[in-house]
Amino acid sequence: MTPATATVTATALPNAAPPPPVLKSLQETGLAIDQIEQLLIKTLYGGEASGLALADRMRLPFTMLEPLIERVRSEQLVEVRGSGGAGASSYRYALTDAGRDRARQYLDISQYVGPAPVSLAAYLAQMRTLAAARQLHRPPASAPGIRALDHQRPGARAAGPRGQRRQSGVPLRPSGNGKTVIAEGLGRALGGDMYMPHAIDIDGHVMTMFDPIVHESLEEDTETFSVISIAPRDRRWMRIRRPVVMVGGELTLEQLDLTFNPMTKFYEAPIQLKANGGVFLVDDFGRQRIRPQELLNRWIVPLESRFDYLTLHTGKKFQVPFDVLVVFATNLDPASLADEAFLRRIPYKIPIVDPTTDEFSRIFDLNCRRRGLRFHQVMVAYLQRRHYGPMGRPLRSCHPRDLLDQVTALCRYRGVEPSITRELLDAACASYFVDGLRSEAPEAGRRNRIRNRARVEVH
Repeated sequence: MTPATATVTATALPNAAPPPPVLKSLQETGLAIDQIEQLLIKTLYGGEASGLALADRMRLPFTMLEPLIERVRSEQLVEVRGSGGAGASSYRYALTDAGRDRARQYLDISQYVGPAPVSLAAYLAQMRTLAAARQLHRPPASAPGIRALDHQRPGARAAGPRGQRRQSGVPLRPSGNGKTVIAEGLGRALGGDMYMPHAIDIDGHVMTMFDPIVHESLEEDTETFSVISIAPRDRRWMRIRRPVVMVGGELTLEQLDLTFNPMTKFYEAPIQLKANGGVFLVDDFGRQRIRPQELLNRWIVPLESRFDYLTLHTGKKFQVPFDVLVVFATNLDPASLADEAFLRRIPYKIPIVDPTTDEFSRIFDLNCRRRGLRFHQVMVAYLQRRHYGPMGRPLRSCHPRDLLDQVTALCRYRGVEPSITRELLDAACASYFVDGLRSEAPEAGRRNRIRNRARVEVH
């Protein structure tokens, strides 16, 4: 990670797909009428709701739900408890005893309650539309999203063609020079937005897609629609910023497949499917809990064909797009992680080199300004003369950030205003650099032996 981590911001480039069209009938949902009716009954199992509130929870227009509500009312599954205004949309609906029994039967099949799913065919069509709407964008090195990484312009420029072709790549060694930040910045520099369904229906099985931890919603909280004011699009889709999903050493093979919850009886989409349309960053590649070869074998076909296969617990397989820019960031030798057959499927290998002295100074200045500290070139010269040159220690892009964090922490501990002094820099380096501890240990041992010998001679 580099000091530019906090300055990587999303850019609003005109790179968005058209919104899903407005639904005109229940048939256009791609769902069976019985599926929608079951979802309606399960939604009311949580308590009474007005017609508009019910439509909002299911993300379907009330005008489409009204005939279904009248049907379940005629079957004495739902009753009207009161009214908050004129019209059926303001009625307060609740389940009868028979309705609650029916809801429990439906919940035994699947406990999914929420926005109505979209069909798998609709999702595939929307992803094709997104791919067709993709425009050429500015090279990441000049995009505002990673302008703070100008000290690494060679690496950022090399990342540009990858973004244009959306092919996978590997930012390479050494550690601490911004592989992760450049990969994240590339994703943010893609810009634009897209639409993600809350859930997808696959032959009656529900797979949740929208994840508030992974996806940044661009929906307006103030958006309200009535029977008269119709939503300008299919509200089963969430407008989100193009996702940038990052995983590290915690990644397992199970996360790359459908997750079926035997209690709730519905699925959660694998993490790479949630990243569709954006960037999937595998940080510290080679340090996962699974062997690199296992991970690469799982993706060798999707990286080539741009589609993946997932399997339901029933054994049924289905195809999904693999429209994601995969980035493997590592400080290990790629040849030790994968063979030639896989490496050719990752056409871009991007070395991220150590910063020069001038670049190191600019990073130091940037971090000082972020912390409200006064920068002076003398401090950088002192670090090089005292802590880098004599030790043969290479400059790393992350060092200014980490050392200044320690300086600030020391000042706060002492109850003084944060500032940069030689004494504080010495203390920060002494606790930060491991190679310094190794070199000081033999010297300390030599001094102790001299003192002990002196005591013996005195006695």
